[in-house]
Amino acid sequence: MLSSPMMNPPPPASQSDEPHAIPGTRLLPRARRLAFALTALALAGLTQAQPTSSPPLLDEVPFITSPDNVTLEMLQAARVGPADHLIDLGSGDGRLVIVAAKRFGATGLGVDIVPDLVDKSLRTAREVGVADKVAFKVQDLFETDLRPATVITLYLLPDFNLKLRPTLLALKPGTRVVSHDWDMGDWKPDQTTTVPVPDKKVGLDKSSKVHLWVVPARIEGLWCGAGALRDFSLRVNQHYQEVQATLTRGDRVREIQGRMAGAVLRTQSTRHGSLELTQEGALLRVSGGEGTLAMARGASFARASGPACR
Repeated sequence: MLSSPMMNPPPPASQSDEPHAIPGTRLLPRARRLAFALTALALAGLTQAQPTSSPPLLDEVPFITSPDNVTLEMLQAARVGPADHLIDLGSGDGRLVIVAAKRFGATGLGVDIVPDLVDKSLRTAREVGVADKVAFKVQDLFETDLRPATVITLYLLPDFNLKLRPTLLALKPGTRVVSHDWDMGDWKPDQTTTVPVPDKKVGLDKSSKVHLWVVPARIEGLWCGAGALRDFSLRVNQHYQEVQATLTRGDRVREIQGRMAGAVLRTQSTRHGSLELTQEGALLRVSGGEGTLAMARGASFARASGPACR
């Protein structure tokens, strides 16, 4: 009987010479893909193909191109686990969703507009015993409801990423987004890892990048202190996960810089200490920190209902 990858670690991945479609082109009708690929090459000068690997992570799936070290890195970067529901946009042969379910215990959904690939994914899911944990649909990714996801994975060209960006930013704070190679413009990733791909055939680099974003809560605006913080106000300016804020008490003003990690704002440490604030609906609760600022642990700010705090 073949061993299960849930019990045994995968062998090191190596890339094969099997060609793959340019990422993102499976979103287009088949007749337009070659023209799209040639245009992308002409405009960008290069494009990157999805790497493949020979030793499988799923020995039970001999007919599927094995998930390579990039696929595994994407799942590990997002810390996928049994509590997660992963949605893969442009899921191809379904390998990422299937490995997330089989190896990491997650549930998942893969969407692709190519019926043959969706059929293949469904067959594979049944053969490896995860059909009850995953689903695959013939569906336009831009029409897919992403709200149930805790993790979104994608391997699309930059224009597709940018078109998806507003939808991704509107997801529940803490949702993890992982992209192979391509970024999100001025929404900078929280983490980027580089994975060696020695046999990568297209592009100059023999490596792939795995980008991770954690959807930040939207806390921009004026917040008014309550309880122990009733004399304070906090005005927040936010650019994605980057935060600059002004903490005011009477004529005393303190500038604060910090970074969102989902619903949690962690400020940079200063001689006064640091703050950890957690968004809970219309409240920002002091959930941690160091120094004098942390003495207000448990107190909270409420979102202002007008242009000033009373």
